[in-house]
Amino acid sequence: MDVKAIETEEDLTAAFQRLEQIFQADDGTPEASEMEALVIQIEAFESKCYPIALKGQSKTSEAGG
Repeated sequence: MDVKAIETEEDLTAAFQRLEQIFQADDGTPEASEMEALVIQIEAFESKCYPIALKGQSKTSEAGG
């Protein structure tokens, strides 16, 4: 398993493509571990690049301004 940090949209696309290949991996396999790591990386990238404001929260209040 060689999961690198997702830093670009291209990395994100590659991560989704790999996730599609191993999506139904059996628990306890290297592919299942890779899938879990990919999901964590995808979620981290998306929350950083595509933040979702909570109800009643503006983008400026999220940024601390």
